[in-house]
Amino acid sequence: MAKLIPSRNSCLSRMTAGEKRLSERLEQKLEDDYLLWYDVPIGLKQRRPDFVVFHPRRGLLVLEIKDWKPDTIRHADTTQFTLVTDRGMVKETNPLLQARAYALEIGVVLERDPALRHPPGHRHAGKLIMPWAYGVVLANVSRKQFDEAQLGDVLPSHLVLCRDEIYETADIETFQEQLWAMFPQVFPCALTLPQIDRIRWHLFPELRVELGEGQFGLFANGTSNSTKPVEIPDLIKVMDAQQEQLARSIGDEHRIIHGVAGSGKTMILGYRAIHLARSLSKPILVLCYNKTLAARLDQLMGERGLSDKVQVYNFHKWCRKMLVAYHVELPPKHDDFEGMVERVMAGVERGQIPRFQYGAVLIDEGHDFEPDWYRLIVQMVDPDTNSLLVLYDDAQNIYGKTDRPKFTWKSVGVQAQGRTTILRINYRNTMEILSVARRFANELLDEHDDDDDGVPLIEPQSAGRRGAIPELIRVEHAADQLGAIIDCLRDEHAQGRRYSDMAVIFRNLWEGEKLHEALDRAGIPSRLADRNGKSALFVVDDTVKLITMHSSKGLEFPMVIIPGLGSLPKPGKDEAEEARLLYVAMTRATERLVLIHHEDSIFSARIRSSINDVQGQLAQHALGHEKVLS
Repeated sequence: MAKLIPSRNSCLSRMTAGEKRLSERLEQKLEDDYLLWYDVPIGLKQRRPDFVVFHPRRGLLVLEIKDWKPDTIRHADTTQFTLVTDRGMVKETNPLLQARAYALEIGVVLERDPALRHPPGHRHAGKLIMPWAYGVVLANVSRKQFDEAQLGDVLPSHLVLCRDEIYETADIETFQEQLWAMFPQVFPCALTLPQIDRIRWHLFPELRVELGEGQFGLFANGTSNSTKPVEIPDLIKVMDAQQEQLARSIGDEHRIIHGVAGSGKTMILGYRAIHLARSLSKPILVLCYNKTLAARLDQLMGERGLSDKVQVYNFHKWCRKMLVAYHVELPPKHDDFEGMVERVMAGVERGQIPRFQYGAVLIDEGHDFEPDWYRLIVQMVDPDTNSLLVLYDDAQNIYGKTDRPKFTWKSVGVQAQGRTTILRINYRNTMEILSVARRFANELLDEHDDDDDGVPLIEPQSAGRRGAIPELIRVEHAADQLGAIIDCLRDEHAQGRRYSDMAVIFRNLWEGEKLHEALDRAGIPSRLADRNGKSALFVVDDTVKLITMHSSKGLEFPMVIIPGLGSLPKPGKDEAEEARLLYVAMTRATERLVLIHHEDSIFSARIRSSINDVQGQLAQHALGHEKVLS
């Protein structure tokens, strides 16, 4: 079954009857290696063909569909159709010209990319490596009526699908043959996954993902409406088809996405915020718990020119903003956090703080929110849109809330039954990093079978990206860890890694302060996310980021160093909570992970065991592969 993007259910309300029938037929009659897009903006000009059909061995086909009935067509020629409507006689562009214009633009855009052209020396050098075509679907005109009206004079017969050819009873093989008969030329092609990604990168700028310093997989600035040509990078990255389908299919009402670390939750939130900013008049509120994450999200929204439409706060800062804006007395310092929340809730109840202030509310890292906070937040959403999106992963609950009572979404006012999605695949980490982290924190990831209204704990699945095994380094004394960190940073930088792509994540802030001083003496530029400077962490360009485990949540870096393993779990702290912290810190690394300790601890022993297990498993796999080859 082919994959329709957005999902068919999410766009039925805006489809015509003919579009509904065609979308169902395309899904049913085409295999699962086809990709289909319905009414999705294409390219920098954001044109919207009705359907785009893509297959890596067939090519790309644009279909324009019309629900015109035979008795409404008064005149037709190669440029225009004259139709009888409720508004009188109306002239419409010949749908084949519409489809052709869309297809030509797609061809021109793709042909600019050298990686998508036949190479020099090929008999089609400089031409697109895949066929492309266009056609028309007349959803209410039978083939007999088409022939009787002599519409073939203005719409070549082989470029048209008629009503009786998109019935459910249509033969699969015949249906596919009619689609591919629309191609003016057919030649063999077998597009690779990187080439498919490049095609999607060009067609859908909003799916482009930043490389290097692009935290959270948020989109590159190509999401703007600028028509200025964009430099094509050698290495490109886009949302995968599952993420794209989910991002495009999110509608209004209350919705929840349960996703493992690295599954692209924040990327989907970014896509949703950009989409809503373009379509809603009221402001959009983005909330999270982590100050560093909120500051980085706010900065990225600002870089995309969305600061006036998308407001980003950590939850307690937003509460303070509400109290100050509506002249509600702030709580005493000793009762700052809990007191602010209680006073905002009371202010809303009294009508002093207005409800329904935001066109939409999006919550990242929702597992850090207390149930009562949701009861407050749902009152902030405009009932006309009722747009609330919550992103959740209970395995990353690191703020001491593991013992809070179970709750259902319905009990806190979140009406998301039937609108909950689970993302299991981790795209951030290599298989080696994820495997070691999973083995270390195995007891945290026992999956619960909660119903649609509960909070499941989901075990991540690897996307299969490979890399180096995490490294566990032991030094003689605690002070020697600083030297080991400096050596790792210098070696990595000498091999071409930017400092801004490296982070050191530690358990206690005082460790970061000592490290910051040591790096300064060593001539290595660094930026410390201290209590007052989290918002400035990413302002200075090429600097190593120094972050506590709590502040690291939601961030990602190609290289991560975690010292102090011999001092974990922290004395007096719950071992399970400390393990969650370390698990979150480990899964910030996208390519290389280095862990350092000066003495053995429960955690260092478990990490060593996890690394040995993964190495053994990989060795067995390699041995089995050699036997197969021999």
